[in-house]
Amino acid sequence: MIIVLRLNHRIARDPRLSTHVALTSRAFLADKLYYSGQKDSSLELSVNKINEKFGSKFSIEYLENPIKFLQQNKDKFTIIHLTVYGLSVKNEINKIKKSKNLIIIVGGEKVEPIYYKLSDYNVSITSQPISEVSALAIFLHLLNNGKELDNDFKNSRLKIIGLKRGKKVLKN
Repeated sequence: MIIVLRLNHRIARDPRLSTHVALTSRAFLADKLYYSGQKDSSLELSVNKINEKFGSKFSIEYLENPIKFLQQNKDKFTIIHLTVYGLSVKNEINKIKKSKNLIIIVGGEKVEPIYYKLSDYNVSITSQPISEVSALAIFLHLLNNGKELDNDFKNSRLKIIGLKRGKKVLKN
């Protein structure tokens, strides 16, 4: 199971960014997104509408206390924190792939030091500041060996057909 934990969502500032974290998580084959900060029904609704149209068993849920959640799941999951200050993903990804159950932490505003301590791996995609969305996509791509590129969600109502030009969407 792959869970993404988006920290410190702020409705006024982060609606598109958190939506993109959720969409990236879903498209790159995570099972669930938990988010903390401010509860946002419109974020949840947006993700659920995408699932209805394009398929997936992906789910989203608000989490009031992410530290408690991590502490309660530390023995069942390997916890990965995506941070510019971590060790290179190139050196850590093969060790991480040995774990079946992962929680991947993606920051919001300033990340508290406890998240670095609770994590089994603090991983950097680059040694430069980078968007949470792109870091998550690259990490999940490496984790899944690219299988998300050929994934087809079976329970979709709509299917996008790739074309050189134009748009084609099939209804199932």
